[in-house]
Amino acid sequence: MSQPRNRWIVRIILALAVAAFVGVSVIPIISAINNPSPLNQNATSTDTRVQSSDQISKLQDEVRGYELVLQREPENQTALNGLLQARLQLLSLKQGDVQGVIEPLEKLAQLNPQQSEYGVLLAQAKQQLGDQEGAAQAYRSILATKPGDLKALQGIVALLLEQQRPEAAVGLLEDTLSKADQGNKIQPGTVDTVAIQVLLGTVHASQMRYPQATSVYDQAIKQDPQDFRPVLAKAMLFREQGKVEEAKPLFDSAVALAPAQYKDEINRAAATPTPAPTPTPTQSSETPSED
Repeated sequence: MSQPRNRWIVRIILALAVAAFVGVSVIPIISAINNPSPLNQNATSTDTRVQSSDQISKLQDEVRGYELVLQREPENQTALNGLLQARLQLLSLKQGDVQGVIEPLEKLAQLNPQQSEYGVLLAQAKQQLGDQEGAAQAYRSILATKPGDLKALQGIVALLLEQQRPEAAVGLLEDTLSKADQGNKIQPGTVDTVAIQVLLGTVHASQMRYPQATSVYDQAIKQDPQDFRPVLAKAMLFREQGKVEEAKPLFDSAVALAPAQYKDEINRAAATPTPAPTPTPTQSSETPSED
């Protein structure tokens, strides 16, 4: 089984079919680290170097100012947010380190338990530092009070797959789905079962368990025929297996069902070159599911 061969499924469906399409928007810590500012990359002229240096100096002054405020008022959220933003911008300019964002994020997550974005960002930062247990703990802290939080579920599932623990990811998602009805009765709309089913199918797909993945996607499609996410996930899964003709109408259906702002993204996904067919390891013992 080739993990790199199937990473596209995890990357695209976790990020595109779940996160982007449910409106997840968090400060891009990983992006700030991995995508340095063009000012830093293209410092080919004196003016550009001066501009970059001035920007860094200004941000460092802002950091010192926020730190002084926080010495007097440790829970000043305006200062905490300002410090976080300034340090993230410095990271994008390859200044400072990820450790610098941990403290303000921990404080903000503690002060705003209802806003899971801070906890997710904290988990991302810890993961970037190699603290996988700390990242998992940050995700679990969110899920302890908000078991259906998609941002936390997406993050911990991706972390578990990175750790080569797909069964733990499957167990977590199945347990979440088993409690979804009860949670939605208490507080309607708190658990997006279709999105969680897409996540579950994606975990199976990442392990080349194609019949199981197809079955989960089909359940999600049956549950909400107007939701394009499982349709798109199934289309991408079929194309991964070389089932180009079966995938095409699914892509068309996903485009038709999706809100206007996502149609171009789906069309781009549909236009991605078709990979060679991948054999299904379980084919000899299982009967492939029907379209």
